[in-house]
Parts: sequence; structure tokens; C-alpha cells
Amino acid sequence: MLSSDSRLQLERILKRIASGKEVSLGERIYVDKFADQNQTVSNWLKRARRLQQQGGSHNDIDHLLTALDIGSADPNANYNPKEDDLGDWFGGAPSWLVRS
Repeated sequence: MLSSDSRLQLERILKRIASGKEVSLGERIYVDKFADQNQTVSNWLKRARRLQQQGGSHNDIDHLLTALDIGSADPNANYNPKEDDLGDWFGGAPSWLVRS
């Protein structure tokens, strides 16, 4: 359970992450510590990272994915058909997904 002070501090840091503003290493460690222990904070962090990636994009699909908390917060996890080979992109997939 988060104290109200911790929650407010986390919200301030996550808002800065989402908007792409500077966040210190100590603050990132602070957020990660809570994200490792609390699923709600982990979801908040993923949402903030996703918003940071969008960089103010007004794409309806991006807004929907963010609102539903769907998709990856890792910018390297997205397939780009102009730069990526589909076979290589799925190379790290689990064995049940790889084509036999």
C-alpha cells in the first residue's frame, strides 16, 4: 500500500517522464523500486513511457492503446516494415510462435 506522500511523489515523477522532461537517476530508481513491488505503479510507469514515446502525437490509435494499457512501452518492441525483417523480428519469439 502506498502512502499518500509516496503516491504524490510518484505521480509528479511520472508526469515528467510522460511529458519527456528531465528526470534524475535517483527519481528513476525511486519509481522502479515501487514498480517492482506494486503492479499499479508498474502500469503507471508503462503508461508514462508510452506517452513519452508518442511525444504529443494526436493519433487516435495511440490514444486508444494508451487508455487500454495495451502494447509495449519498449520502443524497440514495435515492428517497422521499412527497417525490420519479419523473420528476424520474430526470431526471439517463444517456440510455440515460431513457424516450424
